[in-house]
Amino acid sequence: MARFTLPRDLYHGKGSLEALKSFEGKKAIICVGGGSMKRFGFLDRAIDYLKEAGMEVDLIEGIEPDPSVETVMKGAEKMLEFEPDWIIAMGGGSPIDAAKAMWIKYEYPEVTFEDMCKVFGLPKLRRKAHFCAISSTSGTATEVTAFSIITDYEKGIKYPIADFEITPDVAIVDPDLAETMPQKLVAHTGMDAMTHAVEAYVSTANCDFTDPLAIHAIEMIMRDLVPSYNGDMEARDRMHVAQCLAGQAFSNALLGIVHSMAHKTGAAFADYGAHIIHGAANAMYLPKVIAFNAKDETAKKRYGVIADYMHLGGANDDEKVKLLIDYLRKMNDDLNIPHCIKNYGADSYPTEQGFVPEKIFLERLPEIAKNAIGDACTGSNPRQPSQEEMEKLLKCCYYDTEVDF
Repeated sequence: MARFTLPRDLYHGKGSLEALKSFEGKKAIICVGGGSMKRFGFLDRAIDYLKEAGMEVDLIEGIEPDPSVETVMKGAEKMLEFEPDWIIAMGGGSPIDAAKAMWIKYEYPEVTFEDMCKVFGLPKLRRKAHFCAISSTSGTATEVTAFSIITDYEKGIKYPIADFEITPDVAIVDPDLAETMPQKLVAHTGMDAMTHAVEAYVSTANCDFTDPLAIHAIEMIMRDLVPSYNGDMEARDRMHVAQCLAGQAFSNALLGIVHSMAHKTGAAFADYGAHIIHGAANAMYLPKVIAFNAKDETAKKRYGVIADYMHLGGANDDEKVKLLIDYLRKMNDDLNIPHCIKNYGADSYPTEQGFVPEKIFLERLPEIAKNAIGDACTGSNPRQPSQEEMEKLLKCCYYDTEVDF
């Protein structure tokens, strides 16, 4: 038996933030990030709509990119004091992911972070509060997913929390919010969405309910991501829909080792002054993982289907896989994303010498590979890597060398 779970309500289209006026409850707490929602007036609008609905409103502000365990625990404490019956998470993936984890701790104060990370092992939520997610970026799709990513900075590891319980009750997909994204964020979130759709389609948990969502998302991203990056606002509005479709697909079909590797490399070199931004990591690793997974015949056929829907040509599946890889690498070029860690600058742009020194990468490689294999996303990858294969694959992602194993 399989399960397909999405938010009960999804409000979409320009101006759909107004749906907050229809919410019923006494208290709402809004979780937001670094200030863009306030700067562009969306936070004030959300507060006004909730007050119009008769609610008392409080805020948890300043949730950082790649939110920490400490941020989650502090936010949960504030929720325990305020006792909201609606948690409204607003902004990019970070405030929404943090709010999901805060929600767990609010409902079950005795739960530890380690307990939260047990895959599909959470107790029933919604005893105290319902959850609404409003995304301002077009990539993570956390507004419709059963996932949250929280960083343990002591260990330098990003941990996915995975459970259908944290699928939001309501998602608001309002493209007005996405129009405020800076160009670099458009690129990274867009390639995150592309990776979600591709990984969901070839995942071992794919099914007839997830396949159409993944394929249509790929078609839309192919058409709209680069124009969105170059300032076409109609394309940007459509990308907000495309990333949400990809999220609906992967939340139910799960992901693969592109994400496992991105999770475990993202904060692994933070002591050298930067993170490998999640969407950029996905963009760099996706072509390498396709080459690795395509050694599995079932995966190769499914990559061939993706190439067919993208009208890339190719006389057989081997040619189609190569054309798909070439297309994705060209997309990275168009979006100013490097091809490998060695050329990944601290500002995320391509550079001759990236911020991760070769010696440090090689020293940390065995541990990163081990952690990637243990990541929650690895189990649904179509080809299960050994420790040796994962290390070789990560080296290919560092040096941009061919995957021939």
